[in-house]
Parts: sequence; C-alpha cells; structure tokens
Amino acid sequence: MRRRLPLLLTVFAVGLIAWGIAHGEVQEVWRKAVTICLSCVGIG
Repeated sequence: MRRRLPLLLTVFAVGLIAWGIAHGEVQEVWRKAVTICLSCVGIG
C-alpha cells in the first residue's frame, strides 16, 4: 500500500486539476491573480 499511495495521490490530483480546467476555473484564478497584481502595483 505504501508504494501505491504516491501514485494514487498523483492520479487524484491530476483528476482534480482536469475537473477545474473543465469547469472554467483557470479563467477565474487568472482574473484574481491579475487583480491582486494590479492592486500591488497601485494601478487597480
């Protein structure tokens, strides 16, 4: 079981990443990152 745990966690993580991409989370994260970045610079 110990040898399988890293593989199972990797498969689970890749599945969650794929689910997030399929549901448009990339655009949401990008929008928030741009907003935070612009706020730090003092533009937004």
